[in-house]
Amino acid sequence: MRWSSVRVRSRIGAAVALWIGWVSGGEAWATVSEPVVPVPLCTTMDGEKNRLGKRLYHDVRLSSGNSLSCASCHSLEGWGVDGLPTSVRDHGPRNRLNTPTVFNALFNIAQYWNGRGANLEELVEEEVRVQLGSDWNDVVRKISQDEGYRQDFARLYRGGIRGENLRDALAEFLRSLITPNSRFDRYLRGESGAITAEEQAGYALFKGLGCVSCHQGVNLGGNMFHQSGFFAALDRDDPSIESGEADRFAVTGIAEDRRVFKVPGLRNVARTAPYFHEGYVATLEEAVTVMARTQLGRELSERERSLLVAFLRTLDGTLYGECP
Repeated sequence: MRWSSVRVRSRIGAAVALWIGWVSGGEAWATVSEPVVPVPLCTTMDGEKNRLGKRLYHDVRLSSGNSLSCASCHSLEGWGVDGLPTSVRDHGPRNRLNTPTVFNALFNIAQYWNGRGANLEELVEEEVRVQLGSDWNDVVRKISQDEGYRQDFARLYRGGIRGENLRDALAEFLRSLITPNSRFDRYLRGESGAITAEEQAGYALFKGLGCVSCHQGVNLGGNMFHQSGFFAALDRDDPSIESGEADRFAVTGIAEDRRVFKVPGLRNVARTAPYFHEGYVATLEEAVTVMARTQLGRELSERERSLLVAFLRTLDGTLYGECP
């Protein structure tokens, strides 16, 4: 089988992560025995640019019709998603794909389901241009009419209000959106009573079944690409793939990348329904069942499903983790 270079790098990176862990914010976690590592308690950021980016994130003037903001589809109170199977745009047809959460997005190998965005700046660029339907020159014009923005950008950025500076501020804000201190992270840090015996059994099953072959590292995913329906086809047609626009093939042009998507991270997964790239699965219980059948070739018992869901519910972190 021929592999795209990005998929090879992602698989190597995942294997390395199993052994050397994540180092951030002065914390180093050796993960020889654990495939999952805690979310860092904070991220390094520029506080003023972060606050400026947060204001832009909620500003509807970034959209062509002055009706939507980044927060319209990536609600911070809603754990970074909109709760819909597929999201709306400022104009034109609905998106074909489910809205991924922006929380912990900085830990992803790439952005979007097919990884077409290499970093958070590219994510911002496309979100404003495609999802919000704006021309960046128009955004600059509208934002420049605001005296508060003019003063802040003049103080923080050479060149003031320019497209690249707007993108940088928004990306700086996105980097602050981590969710540390989940009960599971506290358990990994040595607080044995942070999760129950049943939840520990669920984690052991999660590892034993092989879920960690794709869902590992700091984000329990997001660091590799994998085929959807590896052992069994999904139980529905997938027009997003048939269109040739949605999967990894649209980025690489390599035949083996058809039906390949970025593995989603599982942080806060109990909060981010509906599930999968088309958002057609409504509950976590059903998502676990489908994943076991299609990706592991395994039919779960009721007990196994219950244990896995119990573990996954320990992954809810604290919103807006920031350095003091």
